[in-house]
Amino acid sequence: MRRIGATVDFCVLGPVRAWRNGAEIPLDGAKQRTVLAALLLARGRTVADTQLCQLLWDEHPPATFAAQLYNYVSRLRKYLGAEVEILRQWSGYVLRLGESKLDIEEFERLAALGRDALRAGQPEQAARCLHEALGLWRGTTLANVTDHLVEAEAHRMAEARMAALEDRIKADLMLGRQAGLVPELTDLVAAQPLHEQLRGLLMTALLRCDRQADALAVYHEGRRALADELGVDPGPALTEAYRTVLARPGPPVAEVAARGESGWRDVRPAMLPPGAQDFCGRQAELREVAALLAGPAPSAPPRTLLTGMAGVGKTALALRAAHLSRDEFPDGQLYVDLGGTRGNAIDPGDVLGWFLRSLGNAEQAIPRRLDERECLYRSQLAGRRVLVVLDNAASYPQVRPLLPGDPSCRVILTCRGRLSELPGATRVEVDILEPAQALELFATIVGARRVTAELAAAHRIVQLCGRLSIGLRVAAARLIARPHWSLHYLAQRLADERFRLNELRLGTLDVRARLDGSYQELAAESQVALRRLALLETAEFPIGAAARVLGVPHRVGEEVAESLVDARLLEIAGSDGARRQRHRFHDLVRVFAREKADPVDRRTIAGRFPLSALSRVPA
Repeated sequence: MRRIGATVDFCVLGPVRAWRNGAEIPLDGAKQRTVLAALLLARGRTVADTQLCQLLWDEHPPATFAAQLYNYVSRLRKYLGAEVEILRQWSGYVLRLGESKLDIEEFERLAALGRDALRAGQPEQAARCLHEALGLWRGTTLANVTDHLVEAEAHRMAEARMAALEDRIKADLMLGRQAGLVPELTDLVAAQPLHEQLRGLLMTALLRCDRQADALAVYHEGRRALADELGVDPGPALTEAYRTVLARPGPPVAEVAARGESGWRDVRPAMLPPGAQDFCGRQAELREVAALLAGPAPSAPPRTLLTGMAGVGKTALALRAAHLSRDEFPDGQLYVDLGGTRGNAIDPGDVLGWFLRSLGNAEQAIPRRLDERECLYRSQLAGRRVLVVLDNAASYPQVRPLLPGDPSCRVILTCRGRLSELPGATRVEVDILEPAQALELFATIVGARRVTAELAAAHRIVQLCGRLSIGLRVAAARLIARPHWSLHYLAQRLADERFRLNELRLGTLDVRARLDGSYQELAAESQVALRRLALLETAEFPIGAAARVLGVPHRVGEEVAESLVDARLLEIAGSDGARRQRHRFHDLVRVFAREKADPVDRRTIAGRFPLSALSRVPA
């Protein structure tokens, strides 16, 4: 019979433990604690024997697993007493807490109260609830259970804690506690350099402490970390924090006039983010870009466009070349991520505002109209040798106002397309890495010793990533995050095409998202063609295949195929310079496009003609 008033306190926000009346209840070991934690985290739902078996022994249970599982549950019943019920239901077990307490439930209650108070504009109540909620965490989550349960639950729990921590920091910022937050946020960002929300909060705290330069340095460190580790750019939250720092008002007009200033100071901006420390290969491209940047005006083309498919490493190459050529531009370097590859292209007028402030202009001296900003920008660059890096350009109308008028200045642009309207530009194609370069990049990130120990698996991972820079970086980052994984194990996970893109992601940053950015910019007919071409039995096919899969005239199909080439979702496998062309997919693009295919696409392809016949369609 259950004793009235007696309860057990359970802890999963740290090592799995249990107390009765303040005294810890002894538990036998990791497997018994795993069973207890799994039942607690099920929150009153039945946990099947098969699930418990997998958490305890993965895919290699002993022959006596049923008896051992029964023994673990029986001993738990004995230790926990009548206050907690563990019942047999169907082919599993369910735990009923009764009046007992579970720390994660109290954490969620307090975190929800804090979040609601924050939304209601009550920072004091929010901070109080969230500080109390976070105080319930006592060390590493699930520290004394099997790895299989940690893999299943720890990430979700860590995300919940991080969300509460971000809300608590926001509440503290609203209460003016930024000075105390700077050391805490600095440590958090150092531990999680890829966490953009934390980095943005640190920038906000620094800005409110009148440390604008430090806030900008934090942004550029984050951009370098994202580029180095994942080959991606800052997301909207971090970019918005950057804009806020840049938009800090300058001195009043009266103060500027009293100092006898004309509204701008002759400063030398140094806006380049740090380059990738693990940059590998690309020597031929680097030499070409360096020669273009170093050439005397007006003999050298003032604009260099790096173009290639999503995730191929255009930004890393641009920054490497820019840093190597920095001495060629003593009057400074300007940089902006134009956001074109994320579907949220930045307005050129905003960019000109940032550039003009970086050139020393007071806020009040910057015109409001785009054409006036453009004139002032070009006037201040005239007669100077400045390097301008325009990263992730969306279109020519976006970049046109940002181009200096003086040929002594140089511009590096990166764009997936070729920006055919851009005059005076030399286009440098950035292709996937050569096999040796891809392996070198992978080994540089993961560690040479680890790669040497499993060289065959490393080659296999490089192949399955299609030698695409972002794919290699994400695969390497996953191995760094999971030091207990072997390279062979990751290669096995990548080998299944159905889940390959799931493996090539880290949080919200992933290969699939980068490819989807290019896909979403396509016209509807081109999207259909991409999906259907990916269903062919061959990754290489003639240009006439697009017309066949769409059921349209050859001329229309040819235009669709060219649009896919322009979007860098198809490659030219061979051409006679006219109509006889062959196209092919990059491996990861083909996997992505097959994921997008719907039942109508599959029925159309299967019913219209044999798939193998398409490889013989005349060009």
